[in-house]
Amino acid sequence: MRKVEVTPYSNAWPSKFQEEATELNKVFGSELIEIHHIGSTSVFGLSAKPIIDIMPVVKEITRIDSFNEAMRELGYEARGENGIAGRRYFQKGRNDRTHHVHVYEEGSPEIGRHLAFRDYLRAHPAIAKKYGDVKEELAKRYPSDIAAYIEGKEQLASEIEREAVEWVRKREKCK
Repeated sequence: MRKVEVTPYSNAWPSKFQEEATELNKVFGSELIEIHHIGSTSVFGLSAKPIIDIMPVVKEITRIDSFNEAMRELGYEARGENGIAGRRYFQKGRNDRTHHVHVYEEGSPEIGRHLAFRDYLRAHPAIAKKYGDVKEELAKRYPSDIAAYIEGKEQLASEIEREAVEWVRKREKCK
């Protein structure tokens, strides 16, 4: 059973991302275009489950399955698309997860969605705090029910995502 734990922001999270990104770069090599730190641990000051979310962007998603063994050697479990078409998902740490890797092919709309959410929260600390407060409260209320935790934050996360996508559109129009 996965324990739901939300902790205050840790200054160690960016370096944990960087360390893992270095290893993933070795695994994916020339298939890798870029790699991003996403999710709550990528937003300074935001309380989060202490799991580093990483988003490699690759040339061709269908080639990623051939890296499953190399990912296993790093401690990852390959989960295929895991509910999102066009993604390859890996998790590390079983029930005590430390990392999630969400691989997308260049041009996937999921890339923009993840980056918009991250960048919006980085630019709007009051909204990030509200989101973090909700997550902390849900973790206290549902310490052993990850499904209830996820469901509890879903509406706010969806609202933030809609605002973030619109915010990015407006910014791009101004360029």
